[in-house]
Amino acid sequence: MNVQTKVKGIVRGGQTLKQHRDEIMDATKKTKHYAGLQKLELRDSDPIMYNKLFSRLRAGVVDARETSKKIAASPIVEQEGELCFTLYNAAGDAILTSTGIIIHVGTMGAAIKYMIENDWESNPGIRDKDIFCNNDSLIGNVHPCDIHTIVPIFHEGELIGWVGGVTHVIDTGSVGPGSMSTGQVQRFGDGYSITCRKIGENDTLFRDWLHESQRMVRTTRYWMLDERTRVAGCHMIRKLVEEVIAEEGIEAYWKFAYESVEHGRVGLQNRIKAMTIPGTYRQVGFVDVPYDHEDVRVPSDFAKVNTIMHTPSEMTIRPDGTWRLDFEGSSRWGWHTYNAHAVSFTSGIWVMMTQTLIPTEMINDGAAYGTEFRLPKGTWMNPDDRRVAFSYAWHFLVSSWTSLWRGLSRSYFGRGYLEEVNAGNAYTGNWLQGGGFNQYDEIHAVNSFECAANGVGASAVGDGISHAAAIWNPEGDMGDMEIWELAEPLLYLGREIKASSGGAGKYRGGCGYQSLRMVWNAKDWTMFFMGNSNISTDWGLMGGYPAASGYRFQAHDTNLKEIIANGGKIPSGGDTDPQSPVWDAMLPDAKIKRDKQAITTEAMFKDYDLYLNYMRGGPGFGDPLEREPASVAKDVNEGYLIERFAASVYGVVLAKGADGLFTADEAATTAKRAAIRKDRLAKAVPTRDWMAKEREKILAKDAGLHVQQMFAASFKLGPRFEQDFRKFWDLPEDWQLLEGDLPIPSYGREYSMDLSELPDVKTVQFVEE
Repeated sequence: MNVQTKVKGIVRGGQTLKQHRDEIMDATKKTKHYAGLQKLELRDSDPIMYNKLFSRLRAGVVDARETSKKIAASPIVEQEGELCFTLYNAAGDAILTSTGIIIHVGTMGAAIKYMIENDWESNPGIRDKDIFCNNDSLIGNVHPCDIHTIVPIFHEGELIGWVGGVTHVIDTGSVGPGSMSTGQVQRFGDGYSITCRKIGENDTLFRDWLHESQRMVRTTRYWMLDERTRVAGCHMIRKLVEEVIAEEGIEAYWKFAYESVEHGRVGLQNRIKAMTIPGTYRQVGFVDVPYDHEDVRVPSDFAKVNTIMHTPSEMTIRPDGTWRLDFEGSSRWGWHTYNAHAVSFTSGIWVMMTQTLIPTEMINDGAAYGTEFRLPKGTWMNPDDRRVAFSYAWHFLVSSWTSLWRGLSRSYFGRGYLEEVNAGNAYTGNWLQGGGFNQYDEIHAVNSFECAANGVGASAVGDGISHAAAIWNPEGDMGDMEIWELAEPLLYLGREIKASSGGAGKYRGGCGYQSLRMVWNAKDWTMFFMGNSNISTDWGLMGGYPAASGYRFQAHDTNLKEIIANGGKIPSGGDTDPQSPVWDAMLPDAKIKRDKQAITTEAMFKDYDLYLNYMRGGPGFGDPLEREPASVAKDVNEGYLIERFAASVYGVVLAKGADGLFTADEAATTAKRAAIRKDRLAKAVPTRDWMAKEREKILAKDAGLHVQQMFAASFKLGPRFEQDFRKFWDLPEDWQLLEGDLPIPSYGREYSMDLSELPDVKTVQFVEE
């Protein structure tokens, strides 16, 4: 007689992790409430206890972040705060999180769920005081340089939760130096990849892990101290949970760990009801990939094309406070490093919501369970080929999310929440990266995180904040120049406001800034540029203008050594207008590149060569002709606006006083604005006439090759998008636009493979296919 023995799991109560998560998910699906919690028993019966638990745990995770980041040597962590700690329940769902790069609430959660789904419980085993590490983008990580440390939390021998910590490291040992290289076309060049690996037991890291991991990257010291940062923070939070349980009891903690997620879901739904108007909102995002250029060197002809990333988004808000975000029509993945996993895309939207819809509610995975996503398979944010590279996923992510800001802001505006309106966050470039031998004669890599501070979009009541924030880190900080100079063999010649980088409007977008760096005491040194080029990704709202797009400035063979020795004038500030350059005349013999090629691959730099790190601005709100003339004059005086745009964009006539400051000529301005409005009317055509001309262009396929390819890919992956396009433009049935008919290299679509075809690997998918 065979007697089947029931296997006791490690989760509190005896379930296996898989059984526990399946039960939670089944109850969630059946009841539409997380874990089936239609009543929040602890919160309703003992609200003081509930809020006490929340306050203490939330304060603890923030304290762990602020304390542990001081261990880090990396200025990315110590200066910019590029780290985050999150507390999870046993099922791998976030309970609450610290400040910081909170997109990783979702990505670390995806790693925990991957371990659950693929039975890490039995092999390699999950025990008290274990330490795990992950950075695998195929699981849900944004890109390989975001390193997760994950620690299980046990009570009396049973698992009751998890804690995760993440930092953005300087280098991952990829094809090119820095954390986000651009030269590779497949993920196999992205660098060191770790798939939820057990790296320690009994709170001690394995020796083979310590040796291997430091051999895999260029910046070993920073890697080691970043890891200590993550481990220290996780252990601080684990200890806090143990203390809370000792004082308040395991029952209260266990209930809180699940009720808080449902509380977060309900909180989002209530905010949607209070702040938005039901309906369907459509918007779109774009960004360019200018790869057909001599300064972009890639190993495949497939990648040597100029393309445009296209992300239409449809936001449906229902009267009951639920909503759906649909991205049909998005571009396919490509042979570049800008692809993204679905989890990183949706988690980034979650970050955006914490700054808009749920800034005061319980911030956790409840918002994710309260949002219905649709990301079509094969698109750049849900690739169907596991070869795709993810190293610089942010290039597309930030450009896509800005359209959602506009959609939400139109709804806020309609409800009268004018201060909540945001015309859109800035494209967060440039990312200065490179490596070689540094000033200490060490093999080194750099990734300047000055890009943590860019312009913010205008609201409906005021200007955007300048050089202040990044969508991926709400606590943006450009960092101290002295600290960057310690980490990088690049001296600062100047740092200043980037005039007119913010979009014009009744309220202008916040401006970005620029830093001019000079290579000093380096060898075999390479750097590259990473930013938007020909397309402005951050459009304005309600008549506001978009933010400025990007360009690059670099100078080689500058003769600065001789100029400095002779006491000559050197480049520093005042070159904020690329159409009126200042630095070029100071360097008559230099080889200068000043152009729109804001994405490049590695190029050699030697001592006294120059590199401009230019940060973008945010878009504007409202018609620029409605801006107060005095505000325009003030912007020119303070360096936020190039003088010539006062008249051409704002219709403001300036007068320069004896003190060198400008004032607005009210009478002349009134006349100028009247003339501009009259000219607008003269140039205006009825919408039906404009559409008729555009329709003829569409029928003739009168568009650039990159535009045709963009729409052809969107039609193939988004049949409903194509149907809507055809209906809107009244196109005949025989009109077709196919990628196969275009003179471009194959995108590998014949060889794409769904991840589900991989043997013995269970993926966790949270988006509708």
